[in-house]
Amino acid sequence: MHILFCPDSFKDALSAEEAAHAMARGAARAATDLHPLICPLADGGEGSLDALIAATGAERRQQTVLDALGRPRMAAWGWLADQRTAFIELAEASGLQPLTEQERDARYTSTYGVGQLFLAALDHGAEKALLLLGGSATNDGGAGMLQALGARLLDSQGQSLPPGGAALADLATLSLEELDPRLGKLDIDAAVDVDNPLLGEHGASAVFGPQKGATPAQVQQLDQALGHFADIAANVLGRDDRDLPGAGAAGGMGFAAHAFLGATLKPGIDMLMQQAGFDTLLAQADLVITGEGRLDGQSLSGKTPIGVARAAAGQQVPVVVLAGSLGDGWQACFQEGVTAAFALADGPMPLSDALPRTAELLEARCENLIRLWRAARP
Repeated sequence: MHILFCPDSFKDALSAEEAAHAMARGAARAATDLHPLICPLADGGEGSLDALIAATGAERRQQTVLDALGRPRMAAWGWLADQRTAFIELAEASGLQPLTEQERDARYTSTYGVGQLFLAALDHGAEKALLLLGGSATNDGGAGMLQALGARLLDSQGQSLPPGGAALADLATLSLEELDPRLGKLDIDAAVDVDNPLLGEHGASAVFGPQKGATPAQVQQLDQALGHFADIAANVLGRDDRDLPGAGAAGGMGFAAHAFLGATLKPGIDMLMQQAGFDTLLAQADLVITGEGRLDGQSLSGKTPIGVARAAAGQQVPVVVLAGSLGDGWQACFQEGVTAAFALADGPMPLSDALPRTAELLEARCENLIRLWRAARP
């Protein structure tokens, strides 16, 4: 029996690789003839770098950068030397998780550190980069990244803008003349797990700003500042990308990556599956088991279990999702190729109790699942 174990990470509990091995351990208790196929996945958000490194054997490198609040931080990135390809995860440099609740303020957080990771990749001779968007603490439309890469963002007095999305309201001049010329030869794919535009009620500020510390008044302030930035960018570039699906990803980094760096925005799960050789593994599988921390109606926008189910449906391979919790609208996953979905908890328990038991719960669910699968098969 060949089973493909391809979960995303379980936030604050297990990496995707750890989750996949926990699943395989549980399944092995119920099937002595098990041939596990391990394929850790992610959708472009936090944990995507780890999943890519595990899937491709890329070298993990470290670079000192400035975090979202301008403090020195060691950030990891991936390097495939034979392919001259860099893996850059935004959350490593400008992520939300390292900040305390009190430190989260989308008006002032910056993506400058992401630009520093790009410079490190260029210094290593990168010809291609996979930019992993998600888990950001920022709402600056990628302005900080552009400043790190040499762009000049000036106010009406000719002074450089301070960090953060709120400062974009004062932008008077945007100059790309000193942007690092090596970027012109860098082929960039940006992995997104949402399809939000840059602005408006479905945009970066309104949808994601509150989780980054923005009050309703600050959401409006940030949206207006991003709109002003988009206006000036359109004049400089001769085109307007604010309505591009995915432009609002990671506080507007999708917009900056596409508009200024020429990046192609792709669903993160599709990009990760391609890098991991998912189709080759799927062709061998009798059953697919995937999962992540939460499955709900929002998962259909591009989360890992849905991307896996859509791919498996084309090969008529059944897919089971194991999730930390099942939220509103999770039943819609059945229309996307999911065969069945289960929550992990074996009884009422607070999250603080469930997180340390995630591996144990995954093992138990997989054991029971394979026992049922074996009994149901001719």
